[in-house]
Amino acid sequence: MATQWWQEVVVYQVYPRSFYDTDGDGIGDLQGIIAKLDYLAELGIGAIWLSPVYQSPNDDNGYDISDYQNIMAEFGTMADMDQLIQEAKRRNIEIVMDLVVNHTSDEHPWFVDAKKGKESPYRDYYVWSDLAPDGGVPNGLVSNFSGSAWTLDEASGQYYLHLFSKKQPDLNWTNPQLRQEVYDMMNYWIDKGIGGFRMDVIDLIGKIPEKEIIGNGPKLHDYLQEMNRATFGGKDLLTVGETWGATPENAKLYSDPKRHELSMVFQFEHVMLDQEPGKTKWDLAPLPLNELKEALARWQTELGTEGWNSLFWENHDLPRVISRWGNDQEYREASGKFFAIILHLMKGTPYIYQGEEIGMTNAPVTDISQVADIESINLYHERLAQGYSKEAILESINRKGRDNARTPMQWDDSENAGFTTGTPWLAVNPNYREINVAQALADENSLFYTYQKLIQLRKDHPLVVWGDFELLDTAPELFAYVRRYEGQTWLVVGNFSNENLALDLPGYQVVETLIHNYPGEIGELTNRQLAPWEAMVVAVTES
Repeated sequence: MATQWWQEVVVYQVYPRSFYDTDGDGIGDLQGIIAKLDYLAELGIGAIWLSPVYQSPNDDNGYDISDYQNIMAEFGTMADMDQLIQEAKRRNIEIVMDLVVNHTSDEHPWFVDAKKGKESPYRDYYVWSDLAPDGGVPNGLVSNFSGSAWTLDEASGQYYLHLFSKKQPDLNWTNPQLRQEVYDMMNYWIDKGIGGFRMDVIDLIGKIPEKEIIGNGPKLHDYLQEMNRATFGGKDLLTVGETWGATPENAKLYSDPKRHELSMVFQFEHVMLDQEPGKTKWDLAPLPLNELKEALARWQTELGTEGWNSLFWENHDLPRVISRWGNDQEYREASGKFFAIILHLMKGTPYIYQGEEIGMTNAPVTDISQVADIESINLYHERLAQGYSKEAILESINRKGRDNARTPMQWDDSENAGFTTGTPWLAVNPNYREINVAQALADENSLFYTYQKLIQLRKDHPLVVWGDFELLDTAPELFAYVRRYEGQTWLVVGNFSNENLALDLPGYQVVETLIHNYPGEIGELTNRQLAPWEAMVVAVTES
């Protein structure tokens, strides 16, 4: 596999609404991102994945787009966007735009026109269906945001499809004219100098609704190859697809360079392990540690040279990993460093979600009135009607709800965590006085500097990018693997628990301690006790 810049960098996701507000309206903005570029450069990242900043009525926080070639007024102007791209480039940081083309807003001009009637030239840009013979919905497709995926347009007597909110009608990718409009829009952004695209739920664009086929439809890869040819092919851009149903086998279809589709995909096998089998993310189950290790290892080894992996614990749709699987109380820093070390030494492109680098945590609520996320709100009312208790529903929302990741970035210990001088659009986590960027930068042993060092290790050592991976067979709570490259061997070890843990790896002799989340150099790897959440990377020789 030829070397690409996106294999060697670490990507940082910015959720603009919650990052930094410069005009006091309580909502983060593009000038706020520009103001913090030096902070991100100090961290060492090479790209920003920017969640949507396009014009939107904001039913789903910008993932419902009404104009792909304009900026939401709350975030700023296109001049601000151009400035962000250029200022980032000056710091060797690329801007990766969020591409949302499975659906639009119902306020997009295409859909507004499509609703005028069956004769509209834009009618076929969306997915429509007649009523079922009994007068009901066309079939059993359900929305990811609860309820049927079909809503009746009473004027025309037809249903339109929305796999998400009813204000997010699905685009009809079988229409070649629609596809060309999407490609023209993508080229508009490429011409502005962006570094690539993160593609929202891209595995859904090949859907065949009448057959209830949603993900990985038969034409999906034809569309992606056409998109590649028409837009980013040969342009040295990062393209990553959000693919909830990906397996190592079909991930190769997306990311094998010979197939001319995408750079990589986000796969979610590991983040679905703490839910009851066959149920939704809201149906909570203990995390099976062996299955987590095996899932991550499978993605490390099975792609081979036919694909490229993405590495992440968090994003705007997922809870904070320290609260989810770590210890956000007495071992918050240690467990945060554990997750950072374990992830960033794997093969693939790592993604950091804003605030992850300072150890931000979930922000529990006590009432649904405190929740902003449409998915959580819909779930609450749906489950209340099904007889669930308020307490049980709120427990699920507090564990898995998307607002956990969306509370404002905690910059310092001043009012509203330094995020805004106004009233924040979503309440700041009350722990901001203890957990914030200013505190992290002032403490040379903070989680921030662990992330900074991990990013520097990646820049300095090709082993981190290209080395082979081997998972070691250990106790469930011991996460241990080896990376090998051109005669070098590194051992990565971590204690995935709140207890001391025995470490006995007699086949490895330590040459150098590269990173360690507890004080001191590592000497022996036998007859040793690992402290809770202790993690290390050591160069070793093997015997």
